[in-house]
Amino acid sequence: MNKQILLKAFKNLVTAKSMAELYEDNFKVVSKYVHATSRGHEVIQTAVGMQLQPQDYVYPYYRDDAMLLSIGMQPQDLMLQLLAKKDDPFSGGRTYYSHPSLRDDDKPKIPHQSSATGMQAIPSTGAAMGFWYKEKLDEDTNQAVVVCSLGDASVTEGEVSEALQMAALKQLPIIYLIQDNDWDISANAEETRAQNAFEFAQGFKGIEAVSIDGTDFIESHQTFEKILKTVRQERRPFLLHAKCPLLNHHTSGVRMEFYRDDLDKSKARDPYPKFVELMKNKGFSKKELDAIEDEIKTKVKSDYDKALAAEDPKPEDLFTHDFAPTTITEEVGERSPKNAEKVVMVDCALFAIEELMEEHPECLLYGQDVGGRLGGVFREAATLAQKFGDHRVFNTPIQEAFIVGSTVGMSAVGLKPIVEVQFADYIWPGLNQLFTEVSRSCYLSNGKWPVSMILRVPIGAYGSGGPYHSSSVESVVTNIRGLKIAYPSNGADLKGLMKAAYHEPNPVVIFEHKGLYWSKVPGTKGATSVEPDKDYILPFGKAWVLQEIWPQDNQETVSIITYGMGVHWAVNASAELGFKNQIEIIDLRMLSPLDEDTIYKSVKKCKKCLVVTEEPSDNSFARALSGKIQENCFQHLDAPVMTIGSENMPAIPLNSTLEETMIPSMEKVKDKIEEVLKY
Repeated sequence: MNKQILLKAFKNLVTAKSMAELYEDNFKVVSKYVHATSRGHEVIQTAVGMQLQPQDYVYPYYRDDAMLLSIGMQPQDLMLQLLAKKDDPFSGGRTYYSHPSLRDDDKPKIPHQSSATGMQAIPSTGAAMGFWYKEKLDEDTNQAVVVCSLGDASVTEGEVSEALQMAALKQLPIIYLIQDNDWDISANAEETRAQNAFEFAQGFKGIEAVSIDGTDFIESHQTFEKILKTVRQERRPFLLHAKCPLLNHHTSGVRMEFYRDDLDKSKARDPYPKFVELMKNKGFSKKELDAIEDEIKTKVKSDYDKALAAEDPKPEDLFTHDFAPTTITEEVGERSPKNAEKVVMVDCALFAIEELMEEHPECLLYGQDVGGRLGGVFREAATLAQKFGDHRVFNTPIQEAFIVGSTVGMSAVGLKPIVEVQFADYIWPGLNQLFTEVSRSCYLSNGKWPVSMILRVPIGAYGSGGPYHSSSVESVVTNIRGLKIAYPSNGADLKGLMKAAYHEPNPVVIFEHKGLYWSKVPGTKGATSVEPDKDYILPFGKAWVLQEIWPQDNQETVSIITYGMGVHWAVNASAELGFKNQIEIIDLRMLSPLDEDTIYKSVKKCKKCLVVTEEPSDNSFARALSGKIQENCFQHLDAPVMTIGSENMPAIPLNSTLEETMIPSMEKVKDKIEEVLKY
């Protein structure tokens, strides 16, 4: 092997080792924030990192500091994160050591990823799927490869299996690097794994697996070199399983002496003395090696002192990069073109996506059953696969986590994915990815990696959908900060918000009430709309005063704040009561961001307020909104802010009588309006 490669690798190993030792020597200082190190894993990490190129994407995990050094990061860079400093180049002091987010031109790209074990498998596979898609469009990806680094214990996670399944199915250009040290935290492999990752991968037809000694540099470098060349040329997935000893604590807070009974055995496999012997056999003298180590230790100590003296974040730094800035701030285009026909709500969404895909080749749609055979269970994707091809509109397996989380990687490589969860009830397996990866990426990468995606979620009850096809889930999703959330009540709004969502640099969830899709539910004809023109865009965060009244002192008035199906209950109840001049109706359109100015202005004018939701009302978004209104409008109110929602039962029953008893209706809203007005 070339001596310069060996020298570079040896220096990298010594740097990582010296940093780990310095951290131990200064434990009381550096353990303020939790960290892990690569001690014992340095060789395989170095062999991988030093061969990656700037067009590649790599997803290191939380003890991969040797890999970060090998791609060109400096000890001080990592130490700024270790000490949570303002100039931490990855997160600005927001996340843990060795949790990188990097977008430098001269280095491999590292999108944000969380600490959650194995969660990086899906976003990284999404990035590889992005390259697969670009190559279907004949775009030059410069033979880019994705590397996903995982611990062997993480392979027991179901979401890792989802990623491997898709990599095998689509033959994606990704290498899963599995560093196996036989430990989870205090549980060892014998307790927790039926097989190691190399053995596990045999079950995935289409993934080639290789197992090596991750402490042997020549074997590690040459094996990865061969795999990397193959993936660049043949565009297919590999799994590289590397056995390594864990020679440091799981983290600074979980000390190995607490639970390890194999420390002497592990020390016998230390890659450092093996590398020293290799260097001597290649002609390097002990004096040369000692001089290299002394120089590196001096550099590491100097970088540590600089990091210690660096500035901490200021309080105001908390409030940056929760979202990437958007350019969509005003309503544009024609909402109601002359001579245009009225269309049902589901068609407004279909036409919006069709127009977007015609104009933007980076736009694609995937999810369960959206492909050419069916076009979505609600026909919301009908004809799209036939028009744009199976590479742009395609079915996924039943994998909600992959559907949601893969958008992180897709977005990172410059695509705009529109994905679907078939029913709101099925969103739960995707929440891990939505919370840990999608919503936090912009904030925890300090603005470098916002996730630009659209997640469509058919929602709501009608027609005896039963307990697994009828739920409202907005209270859970609105508690995930970092998402923008739309919930339109009509087709024109849905099309305008869909267009705005496409141009958003941030993740957007669109709840689409399936009872409004075709206006089949009595009283929902208002959900049909004249189809807006192609250029119509409705900006986020602007509620609609659907039914406006003037301030009145001689009779009681009420402001109804609602969204989705609630809008139709409110409009119909108002008409039946004959109180249109006493009832103002605000259609929120967006649950996040909320148009608080419009809400408060209406409530202060009317002096009474009713919040209408389809969700069970206890512990809900609507109940929180009621509290916010009460807090901000208290001195203007003539009655407590009231809320009406579904009955607070665990699920919506299948039987139609029970369903009707459970959820609100025009009649129930009408009775509540009268109660509020009479208060």
